[in-house]
Amino acid sequence: MSEAIIASDLRKTYPRNVVALDGLNLSVATGSIFALAGPNGAGKSTTVKILTTLTRPDSGRATVAGIDVLSKPQRVRHMIGVVGQKTSCTPEATGRENLIMQGEIYGVTGRPLRQRIAELLDRFQLEAAADRPTRTYSGGMRRRLDVAIGLINRPEVLFLDEPTTGLDPEARIELWREIERLAGEEQMTILLTTHHLEEADQLASRLAIVDRGRIVVEGTPDELKSDLRGASIQIELAEPAPHGAVSAALASLDGLSEIVADHASIRARADRAASALPAVLAALESNGHTVASVTLARASLDDVYLRYAGRVYGESTTEDEVAA
Repeated sequence: MSEAIIASDLRKTYPRNVVALDGLNLSVATGSIFALAGPNGAGKSTTVKILTTLTRPDSGRATVAGIDVLSKPQRVRHMIGVVGQKTSCTPEATGRENLIMQGEIYGVTGRPLRQRIAELLDRFQLEAAADRPTRTYSGGMRRRLDVAIGLINRPEVLFLDEPTTGLDPEARIELWREIERLAGEEQMTILLTTHHLEEADQLASRLAIVDRGRIVVEGTPDELKSDLRGASIQIELAEPAPHGAVSAALASLDGLSEIVADHASIRARADRAASALPAVLAALESNGHTVASVTLARASLDDVYLRYAGRVYGESTTEDEVAA
């Protein structure tokens, strides 16, 4: 299978020595949905900006659809579609007018443009609202229009940067279905960034978890989760514990690993969670920690992140999205 996106040793530093990318390597198969997952500040948006020619790396190489993004940026732009974190719609223009403007940027005019717009309005269920100003659209409608705008030029590669941010659950699921259809029926290569690990698990045939500007682990969601034995134990204490107290209380227990305590929250992995749990609760109680709630769960991508990044998911480490 050919590779639609290849990035080699990408490095990018912003002012105040903020390291956004620290030797990132990436390979995305043609016709696949690939997710770059990680917390805000991990380097996802900077990666997309380099691959879509919106910024240049300090060093490294990248190709998209076989074209070098540094030496031939104009050619790359004609091969891709981009849906950014913020809406690309002009609020006072209608949905149809927004699509016309984007089509003309790509040199699509006349009947071909009208046909493409009609197709996209139908696909994204926007026909009835096509001639209304987009400032009157709901958040879900604006996001569907953003994706339609990104598809106006029939791109080979579509970049979706945090595509479902701000959407309600119903609108998020609708957009998930459309993303899956684009990859499945049209064999379009889709690279999406997300800080929702559930979204990466749901959509991606393959994903990479990004941390501190580097890819720390890559594989299919099932591969990554199956590497983790046992189950996750999540405990909430009635009151926060002093720093180091919980780890000390649990350190001697057999079959327990990856213990992370953050104030009143405890997370650990156990080879045999059901049999380990009574010993965990007893150790906490005997050391004066009152347990408020306990949850046992199968391995998730949150656990994968904890294993390879060494901390609980959601802790931001750089400021690349802010700096960019």
